[in-house]
Amino acid sequence: MKNPTDLTGKTAFVTGAARGIGRAIADQLADSGADVVIADLRHQEAQATAAELRRCSHRAVHAVRADVTSLSDMQAARDEALKLAGKIDILVNNAGWDKLAPFLKTTPELWDRVIGINYRGVLNTCYAILPHMVERKTGVVVNISSDSARAGSMGEAVYAGCKAAVIAFSKTLAREHARDNIRVNVICPGLVDTPLLAEIQQEEFPRKILGAVTGATPLKRLGKPEEIALAVLFLASEAAAYITGQVLGVDGGLVMAG
Repeated sequence: MKNPTDLTGKTAFVTGAARGIGRAIADQLADSGADVVIADLRHQEAQATAAELRRCSHRAVHAVRADVTSLSDMQAARDEALKLAGKIDILVNNAGWDKLAPFLKTTPELWDRVIGINYRGVLNTCYAILPHMVERKTGVVVNISSDSARAGSMGEAVYAGCKAAVIAFSKTLAREHARDNIRVNVICPGLVDTPLLAEIQQEEFPRKILGAVTGATPLKRLGKPEEIALAVLFLASEAAAYITGQVLGVDGGLVMAG
């Protein structure tokens, strides 16, 4: 019997995959047989990641420069990915960014950056790549949201709003494109040990908030990027062939809600 999580013959396009959760996702998908396109604004770091994953997985792993806040940039990244890999079967919208501060201490400039990366970035990438999937009548989209979308989060008002929008957007796409044999699902991570989390915690306010969140997590620890990657593999694979429009929390039990 074939392993339902075997992705041999598939090509995945993963945003923000030069490091952190995205890198773990790219690594897991390549290790499971997929060819992978790493789309990241950190192009040199993405190239280094791609080279390492090629050595470890012996899969075709490419790096393309991509600014998710720009639709034209994502369309160019799509075209380059198709030139390099021939097709895109799996889209993982992982790119994200945040800076913790009470809402009234934020600025419209910060709002624009947070919205541009965390929500508009998902719109741009889906708008660029979905037509290719629709034409082929097949595809899987996995969008990375956040537990903050389901419960709110101190110091993350705009970020939480963006991530909640990703959930509603994803459910709508799942309804609109089921007829095209395209599945769309969402993963909501809790706190995960990544370079971005380390950067955020350099300031006192975020350090206190995130420390409290870790303490409130039933499993009493940070998540690992690899644990998010395994959930992505499940939703991207035939093991989840009858699952669409769903939200999966990978959070150590922090938000115990459907």
